[in-house]
Amino acid sequence: MQARETHDAGGVDSAYAWLRLGLSMLLATIGGAGMWSVIVVLPAVEREFGVDRADASLPYTATMVGFALGNLFIGRFVDRFGVTAPLAIASVALGSGFLLASQAGSIWIFTVLQGALIGFGSAATFGPLLADVSHWFDKRRGLAMSATASGNYLAGAIWPLVLQAAMAEHGWRGAYVLAGTVCLAVLVPLAFLLRRPPPHMARKGAPVPKAPPPPKRSTSLSPGMLQFLLIIAGLGCCVAMSMPQVHIVAYCVDLGYGVARGAEMLSLMLAGGIASRLASGLLADRIGGLPTLLIGAVLQCLALLLYLPYDGLASLYLVSLIFGLSQGGIVSSYAIVVREYLPAREAGRRVGAVITATIVGMAIGGWMSGWIYDLTASYQAAFLNGIAWNLLNIAMIVLIFWRSGRPRGTAVTA
Repeated sequence: MQARETHDAGGVDSAYAWLRLGLSMLLATIGGAGMWSVIVVLPAVEREFGVDRADASLPYTATMVGFALGNLFIGRFVDRFGVTAPLAIASVALGSGFLLASQAGSIWIFTVLQGALIGFGSAATFGPLLADVSHWFDKRRGLAMSATASGNYLAGAIWPLVLQAAMAEHGWRGAYVLAGTVCLAVLVPLAFLLRRPPPHMARKGAPVPKAPPPPKRSTSLSPGMLQFLLIIAGLGCCVAMSMPQVHIVAYCVDLGYGVARGAEMLSLMLAGGIASRLASGLLADRIGGLPTLLIGAVLQCLALLLYLPYDGLASLYLVSLIFGLSQGGIVSSYAIVVREYLPAREAGRRVGAVITATIVGMAIGGWMSGWIYDLTASYQAAFLNGIAWNLLNIAMIVLIFWRSGRPRGTAVTA
């Protein structure tokens, strides 16, 4: 009877939970512009400001640093106050950042705006939304979290094409004005549709539970050590992941295929990532987040190897799709592992910390690949560097897997 009342009231696994999931995916798709836009404009910014590839990669690195810090700090506020206010404030920062960056007079001003406003603001539509959605689902938590994370990849599939079209007519500055206007007009109103507090938070007149429910799965690792190993694993996987994602457009330009072909490959890669994330969520609901994470890490490493021998136009389209299908579910699997092994009341900060590590990995990897390119005049060494970091990622996951126990019980809502 109690479970039925919770369902009718719009609680865990209710119709309202699915509506909230849909809104979260829409927010993540629009807010994801902050993460992917700089990749598309990178060649144009490099030409306009007259900088080398490493310096042109700095705005992306700054974006990822801001994104990482945003996931870390905004997640803590979500744990205490819910998602609406932090999301609305961050959305204003994101939209304003695009508008201000469109007027930047130097690569350094552009870089600062990318990190302090665009990256930080965009973060609210990733890790904090994953943590919030996780409270509304039990039976399909893996699918719900992966679907929310897919909004970020859906953004990567849509925004590069939209921005490329806008750049053709109005240049990269006009494309940024478009992105900023859309973010301000849509994200802020949507944030206020998520005002209802999550089920585990006490409402007015509702009894406060004596103790939070325990996590579903057990491990001999302490919470701090588990989070530390997940952080190292996330760092390694995303240094590797960043090589194709950040530099595929520039790589295509160097090979003579042009910006448009690179943007299409990025969109194809991220479209494959959407399918991979949804499939990973379904798999995690059946076998758990940790085995799903290990499968994704191994597949990503194998996909990276394919970039070494193949650089033809048709083969790059195919390899980019394979890469997207291989690695798309990795980052969302980290969040699922956190929710399976660590307490619900710490979801925002724990998920935020691990997501921060993955984004730092993307930031380091994006810059590192540009630096290696400048040293070698080739992306081959950068791909090899990514593979080495991917092997570190796999080693950390295997260690966590070795120290993990059996599920504590399927009836517990963590």
